[in-house]
Amino acid sequence: MLHIYLQPYGFLMKKCLNEARHQKLIDTTMKKKILNVLSILFGLLLINGGLDKFFHYMPIPEDLPEILVKYNLAIMEIGWLMPLVGFAELLGGLLILFPKTRALGALVVFPVMVGVLLTHIFVAPEGLVIAFVIWAILLWIIIENRGKYLKLLE
Repeated sequence: MLHIYLQPYGFLMKKCLNEARHQKLIDTTMKKKILNVLSILFGLLLINGGLDKFFHYMPIPEDLPEILVKYNLAIMEIGWLMPLVGFAELLGGLLILFPKTRALGALVVFPVMVGVLLTHIFVAPEGLVIAFVIWAILLWIIIENRGKYLKLLE
């Protein structure tokens, strides 16, 4: 008897569930679009940094802290290190641009980004906010692709 009285509400319940599914689909689609835009910006940032390691087209700021200048000069003394970092940034940036290769690109740039974060924590803390934003994007890419990484561990 009770189901006769609740039958009109069943239609409303189904409609609410369908609207909730539709809203979740919209949220998921919007999340993917935001991640794609941020990934493209992140990839372009890495490509720019990688190309600059080879062609030196960006001017070096004159107000860099002295300790950061010393660290950079020490790193440049190892002749193969900067080209390796530039190659990793370039390759990782290109891979991050495309959704199918984004997971691999995140793995390629991860060691470089660890170096960037540690440099800003211990040597140049004035750039720490930007480093955290870039790390947030990288971690979002890694979390979204966690299923691909778990297959590597099986």
